[in-house]
Amino acid sequence: MIKTHAQNTKKANKTLKILKRFILLLLIVLALLAIYLYVNKAPDQSVAELSKRWAQEPSQFLDIAGMTIHLRDEGLKSDKEPIVLIHGTSASLHTWDGWVDELKAHRRVIRFDLPAFGLTGPDPTNNYTIEHYADVVVAILDKLKINRSVLAGNSLGGYVSWATAVLHPNRVSKLILVDASGYPFKSESVPLAFTLSKNALTNGLLKNVLPKSLVEQSVKNVYGNPALVTDELVERYYQLTLREGNRAALKERFKQTIPGPLAKKIKTINIPTLIIWGRKDHLIPLNLGLKFAQEINQSQLIIFDDLGHVPHEEDPKATASAVKQFLMLGIVN
Repeated sequence: MIKTHAQNTKKANKTLKILKRFILLLLIVLALLAIYLYVNKAPDQSVAELSKRWAQEPSQFLDIAGMTIHLRDEGLKSDKEPIVLIHGTSASLHTWDGWVDELKAHRRVIRFDLPAFGLTGPDPTNNYTIEHYADVVVAILDKLKINRSVLAGNSLGGYVSWATAVLHPNRVSKLILVDASGYPFKSESVPLAFTLSKNALTNGLLKNVLPKSLVEQSVKNVYGNPALVTDELVERYYQLTLREGNRAALKERFKQTIPGPLAKKIKTINIPTLIIWGRKDHLIPLNLGLKFAQEINQSQLIIFDDLGHVPHEEDPKATASAVKQFLMLGIVN
């Protein structure tokens, strides 16, 4: 009986030591987590503050569709069918800087921050369906008194572009789809920031915390050559993500703007269409580019072997050259 009691005491002491070690380890982990969260604390920033750097000339803010939309309108004002550039998820109108530099001498070029992104920020009605995005495009055209335009879009922006052509065919004269979404697909690799934003728990955390390293990893994920991702580029993506309301809106964007029945109507598109794709796109695979080319009657597909999901940003000169030739803007050096 005495031996059994001693054994039980020894066992209890051992259990207590293990428990103490576990508690100590837990406290260390919690302390490190608290430090990490403090270091990476990233509260929302106001449009006024962000505009000092990201809304310089020729930026303007227009009241359209119940929102204040950040927009730039450059190039030849006499152009009756301007080129409208539409960015992808978590990007902004700045992603088109290179294309605008190449195209504005020949055409009027308009770009804007989609609802949920950039300095435009959340839609006040929390509506991020593809149909609503198409309506916003038409509202912008109406505001600028443009009857028809060339729509060019990357990723989500490509989805918005072709959806507008399907739903409002009289407003679109030509299409340029750059690694566009809209069909169901399976990614080879997804930016970590996208994955975390889709989850209710981690999305809530990202409302107040945003490690810049997470943004950097996500941007590098969509480049064919990650070495081209500069600190300045990461800073732009990072700061515009902090625009008040954008992080909460991103989760809703993922939930609402998904491939749906509208994809069955892609075959009805009957306007000249240029499809640009980066072979190293690990987010939206090349087979979707092939499918767009197969289903859109007047289309041509150009593949850039060394580029990724954002070829217009990664190599604007080469991709804009293809656009110039498509639009018959003359021989490009």
